[in-house]
Amino acid sequence: MPAEPRGTGQAEDCRRAGFGAELGPGERPALLVVDLVRAYLDPDCPLYAGVEPIVGRTARLAAEARRLGHPVVFTYVSFRTAADGGQFFRKVPSLRFFLEGSPFAAPPPELAPEPGDLTVTKQYPSAFFGTSLASTLVALRVDSVVVTGVSTSGCVRASALDALCHGLRPTVVTDAVGDRAPAPHEAALFDLGAKYADLADTAAVLDAWKARA
Repeated sequence: MPAEPRGTGQAEDCRRAGFGAELGPGERPALLVVDLVRAYLDPDCPLYAGVEPIVGRTARLAAEARRLGHPVVFTYVSFRTAADGGQFFRKVPSLRFFLEGSPFAAPPPELAPEPGDLTVTKQYPSAFFGTSLASTLVALRVDSVVVTGVSTSGCVRASALDALCHGLRPTVVTDAVGDRAPAPHEAALFDLGAKYADLADTAAVLDAWKARA
């Protein structure tokens, strides 16, 4: 279980209540890179989140996943019009930066998909909602997903939760996900670790992969 959010005093209580069991890494993992695009990396965009350090860690995980033959999946938010996003677009007007043709919707060079990688276009927080991702992973016999990207309290959390609901074992990479502020980031990790996903840092994920190679 992760370090508890500041001032909550809930970690030990959750353990006593029976939360936070380990799911384990699975036999056939996929790497899921959630929405890690320029909008969150470019200070000129209002969505800028200051999460540049997670780019290199995610790129390292992607390179090792490819080397080991694990599927690598990149998700991107894209809207033709505001109507594509429904109430989500209305709730978060900054989603206009993901309208088709926006330069902020592109990934950084380090995370450009390579031949053989998978891409998923989505309009809502979860990588699974309204997409074919679950069917694709089943066809590939994937049993677990290692989740990176942004934001921890938003699309990362939604995607990890839906992965669990689809029968997959999610692991959220604690130092390869990011958010706009520390408080929602820490709270989301705490909640994910208690209820929906395993938590591990980049080094631990790479070690686990190498041990199973």
